[in-house]
Amino acid sequence: MTTTSPAARYDAVVVGGGHNGLTAAAYLARAGRSVLVLERLDHVGGAAVSARVFPGVDARLSRYSYLVSLLPRRIVDELALPVTLRRRRYSSYTPVGDAGLLVDTGDDTATRASFAALGAAGDHAAWGRWYAATGRLARRLFPTLTEPLLSRSQARALVDDDATWRALVERPLGEALRARFASDVVRGAVATDGLIGTFADLDEGSLAQNRCYLYHVVGGGTGDWDVPVGGMGAVSGALRDAARAAGATVVTRADVTAVDPGTGGEVRVSWTADDGREHEVAAGALLCGAAPDTLDRLLAAAGAAPSGRGTTRPPEGAQLKVNMLLRRLPRLRDGVDPVAAFSGTFHVNEEFAQLQAAHAEAAAGRVPTLPPCEIYCHSLTDPSILGPDLRESGAQTLTLFGLHMPARLFRGDAAAHDAARERALAATLASLDSVLAEPVEDVLLRDADGRPCLEARTPVDLQDDVGLPGGHIFHRDLTWPWAAGDAGDDSGLDRPGTWGVETAHPRVLLAGAGARRGGGVSGVPGRAAAMAVLGAG
Repeated sequence: MTTTSPAARYDAVVVGGGHNGLTAAAYLARAGRSVLVLERLDHVGGAAVSARVFPGVDARLSRYSYLVSLLPRRIVDELALPVTLRRRRYSSYTPVGDAGLLVDTGDDTATRASFAALGAAGDHAAWGRWYAATGRLARRLFPTLTEPLLSRSQARALVDDDATWRALVERPLGEALRARFASDVVRGAVATDGLIGTFADLDEGSLAQNRCYLYHVVGGGTGDWDVPVGGMGAVSGALRDAARAAGATVVTRADVTAVDPGTGGEVRVSWTADDGREHEVAAGALLCGAAPDTLDRLLAAAGAAPSGRGTTRPPEGAQLKVNMLLRRLPRLRDGVDPVAAFSGTFHVNEEFAQLQAAHAEAAAGRVPTLPPCEIYCHSLTDPSILGPDLRESGAQTLTLFGLHMPARLFRGDAAAHDAARERALAATLASLDSVLAEPVEDVLLRDADGRPCLEARTPVDLQDDVGLPGGHIFHRDLTWPWAAGDAGDDSGLDRPGTWGVETAHPRVLLAGAGARRGGGVSGVPGRAAAMAVLGAG
């Protein structure tokens, strides 16, 4: 571990070595600035990491975050990142009874037949129109994520499609889906992109579901969600290497305890090393890759005023993440090839009405009776995450993202949390089994200790593991990707022409998912914070 002297001074100190913090560090170091990155854990990457989850099993799973869509090609090129993203052939599969909806991006005729077999023939054309409209919006909006903020009116003029703007930005997502699709299955397959990491009713007036949906359809200018070759750790690893190669100092096991924004043109940062020694460094700027609520806690520890970016209510994550390793893929009731079904997003009990019912149960404090979830099989697209023997054996990874599992369901002491996690896991596995031809537990591999290769992480686990307040994977509810216009946002910090990372303290900037245009594995807020320091734009 690298240490610093009490008198050390840097042009910039980055708190948090997640992928956004590393992005900021790489840009600043490449611009000739001296940069120190302080990371609490013994490794960098935050939630964008790969790990050997199961003892004695040669498989590196993307443990917390799974797919990449929002990482701009511009960042990859500017930092010369050796990152490869691989497109999935199949978009999604939704099993329903003894049938299923298979969306094949390479064969529209097969997709049309799948809609018809489900009794939703009329929705095929509507599906095409919907995604043509969101695709056009994506091509226009996505490039703005790496530029200073537009005003809301500028964004609307750029989109130049009033019907799509109203459907996504002004009215609840549920209204738009009911108006455009007749099938509840089709509505649900579209709607889930508005609920990833977001606990909301599809008709909610806050439009939190709409903001989440928007980020899920703009990525890359196409809305495609791709598999990073080598796992999510390959993305963070490339950013770490870029930052270090440019001259940034990266310190792990460094627990930041206070941030003093100062009044003399300098920020002072206090931190404790893993050997218990206390350090203090000065910097021209502080870039916080941690959540806004974490930044406010660090400011308060120094007796400073809040950042102006904190949340009005504590953030609350709403997902159950389950990592699995299988001997083989499970069989399906309708005879669809499991390789095709699991190559894209595998939807489980995510019809529109099922999503709404699960939300209502969770809002009432109960684990949903039939938890909706979706599954990704990365090893079908990128077998390199498996060791040679596993690849040869036909083993596959499954990563499951459970919706409507808010942190409130798991609060309490350790025993209460563990019991709630077991209940949620049992309900989720039962939900998955209800759409399979055989129980998924029958095809799980065993680790070196003879235990099933299955791991479940609740929002409380994510808070403990990687410091996400309330287990919220976006640090807070997502914001519109233009200046202001959010319910309850009266900070006045996000003006057109700024970067969406500024705080009440001129030398303290957000550089993580809680910034405007944050969320997902994108590097966008990290780059934006670096641009703000460098005076770009």
